[in-house]
Amino acid sequence: MNLKQHIQHPIFSIVSQAADELAYESYVIGGFVRDVILERTQPTDIDFVCVGSGIELANKVSELVGNNTIVQVFKNFGTAMLRYQDLELEFVGARKESYRSDSRKPIVEDGTLEDDQNRRDFTINALAIRLNKEHFGELTDPFNGLKDLENKIIRTPLEPNITYSDDPLRLMRAIRFATQLNFKIEESSLKAIKDNASRLEIISQERITEELNKIILSTKPSIGFILLYNTELLHQFFPKMVELQGVDIIDNKGHKDNFYHTLQVLDNICENTDNLWLRWAAILHDIAKPDTKKFEKKQGWTFHGHEFLGSKMVPKIFKQLKLPLNEKMKYVKKLVRLHLRPIVLAQEIVTDSAVRRLLFDAGEDIEDLMTLCDADITSKNPEKVKRYLNNFQLVRQKIKDVEERDHIRNMQPPISGEEIIDIFDIKPSKEIGILKNAIKEAILDGIIANEKKEAYQFLIKKAAEIGLKPKK
Repeated sequence: MNLKQHIQHPIFSIVSQAADELAYESYVIGGFVRDVILERTQPTDIDFVCVGSGIELANKVSELVGNNTIVQVFKNFGTAMLRYQDLELEFVGARKESYRSDSRKPIVEDGTLEDDQNRRDFTINALAIRLNKEHFGELTDPFNGLKDLENKIIRTPLEPNITYSDDPLRLMRAIRFATQLNFKIEESSLKAIKDNASRLEIISQERITEELNKIILSTKPSIGFILLYNTELLHQFFPKMVELQGVDIIDNKGHKDNFYHTLQVLDNICENTDNLWLRWAAILHDIAKPDTKKFEKKQGWTFHGHEFLGSKMVPKIFKQLKLPLNEKMKYVKKLVRLHLRPIVLAQEIVTDSAVRRLLFDAGEDIEDLMTLCDADITSKNPEKVKRYLNNFQLVRQKIKDVEERDHIRNMQPPISGEEIIDIFDIKPSKEIGILKNAIKEAILDGIIANEKKEAYQFLIKKAAEIGLKPKK
């Protein structure tokens, strides 16, 4: 099979020329080949393999490209990288690998193209297109990867236990590709993933989370999470999420399965946002339900306070998963804490005061919070879903009206602490905090407008109640 039509970019003829000048058998291999055959968006990183020195091939390509193209060399790995236009190119010499049981770092030796394809993770990533002029565009496919692409199958080139045990990160990669491509994992491979699940312990959490985030950013992440659960990979690094699974029944009353509910919320939110951290808020919004679950005779199952406990759990989970402990974590924490507020407003008559408080607490993230709440409606009753969504539209309109009138979002107090010190000629003290808070509460309750004149009059009156008079 010849795939010349897929390698029309100028870089391929440049690599072809470089390979022929060095008399190296050379190929483009891996993800680029897979994705062009699938007609997915062409990747910006391309892997080349040659029977010879990958570093020498990279240097020759750099020489032909000109423009002082810089080659980054990684001698320990026998690889080199360079940038050409908007592409990141990696060059490696064909090699064979052997592994020790306690490390995913292989012992590497020079090898043939066949050796190099043997060490690849999946048949669909072992496809190689020849670049030498005489055989330009010829496909080398020793494991029937093309057939697996057609049949939408994830399969390992070698016996799966060998492939996964050698490099356990492939356990996560198998599920990531199955999710991104909507492929099925071949049966013996799926069994081997479960059998080797504990091997994840030799992989750094950063690498695991990198693959997990790619699953979360896919079109339908629930595919990946169900595979992670069924293979018990999820149990290795995210046991808190595993605890969501299951239904308890007392007096013939059961609650929803919070694991599958969470996955439905995640899939729902993915239809409206590519924001990884908003997707993480969907994953964690009910994370404290197992810890707050109680059965009460009259009410049945309750999860009181799960939003508050859940928000407190976010930093620990982010730390364990090596997610960033910065503004992104605080954003997720805030959305988890607030996720029930719009739902409560949608069930009740919406007061201006309640909307002001929601706006004040959510700030610039109010739209994301509403997106999360829309996604959280997973009822199987279409009438109930319709009613909630209509009510949310009323809440949204009320938010818009209140915001236009009162400017509560990211509200700064109309009178600062420094001004209070000056007005009453006092030193910094707890009274200043009391007065500032009283002004804020009065604005949120609609007692006074969010402007200086009314705030000043209210301040003088409130200060008198605690024995303070303005200086003369």
